[in-house]
Amino acid sequence: MQFVMPTLGKWITIACSLIIGIAALYWRKRILLPDLSAPNYISIKKKRNLLVTVAVLALWFFSGLVIGCFTSGTTTTFQVEISPTRVDLLGFSVSSTVIIAWIVIAALVLAAALIRIFVIPRFQETPRGLQLVLETAVGAISKLTNDKCGRKNEGLASYFFALAALLLGSAIIELFGFRPPTTDLSMTFSYAIVTFILINVYGVHNKGLKGRLRSFTSPNAVILPFKILSDLAVPISLACRLFGNMLGGMVVVELIYFALGAFSVGVPAVLGLYFNAFHPLIQFFIFINLSLTFIGEAMEAEEE
Repeated sequence: MQFVMPTLGKWITIACSLIIGIAALYWRKRILLPDLSAPNYISIKKKRNLLVTVAVLALWFFSGLVIGCFTSGTTTTFQVEISPTRVDLLGFSVSSTVIIAWIVIAALVLAAALIRIFVIPRFQETPRGLQLVLETAVGAISKLTNDKCGRKNEGLASYFFALAALLLGSAIIELFGFRPPTTDLSMTFSYAIVTFILINVYGVHNKGLKGRLRSFTSPNAVILPFKILSDLAVPISLACRLFGNMLGGMVVVELIYFALGAFSVGVPAVLGLYFNAFHPLIQFFIFINLSLTFIGEAMEAEEE
């Protein structure tokens, strides 16, 4: 890192932004918030919020100017690799996202064991705390599964709950600077292949082999090739949808880091909360919901 001496104008800007930020915080501290019933409560609260906003913007601008004084001396270009890097592991070339997925799975197994042994050694009849949170999550997945596939197929709830935990853990891992496994097409395709297998397994289990094969020729045999192509397109569609949305979120965050440069302090972190928490939850819900929908359609086909 090299320190670049700022110009006089930049020194003045740095000093002014720091003074404005500190003055806004000090001024806000001097303004006391009255009782909630006071007539001027709302106006004073808005003034305090305005001062906080000014202070945050001024100090953010100050930090960007200071960080901008340090350069690495090399020209950086924006690059995003669609395919993750590969590493040699025991003589095999393994994708880095696969290793991350193994770490996430190990962490989930360890967390589940610790929670069961130390936190919830015995389930209470009236759940509260972590037990209430877990039972609520399990109940939500079970309700979604029952609505899509019926109560006699509750075994699907266990798989999709485990998948949801894995996908959520894969998103959280990005907060630690690692590339999430869901941005690897081979990983999302493996999830979609499992869905494709479940579609046919549950279709045969509920309708029988003849009933499952008959559904490809309903209402007549002319649509057989189209039905086959439609079924084969399901895993491709699921995999590409999840991969594209998750990769897009990662690219947006990286692009913001690159575009803001020294002024990227705090901004990507706030946006990262959306792209690493809220946005993945939406995509996971869509993936699981579509998977259950396809499974339900396979079981309901040709009931007559």
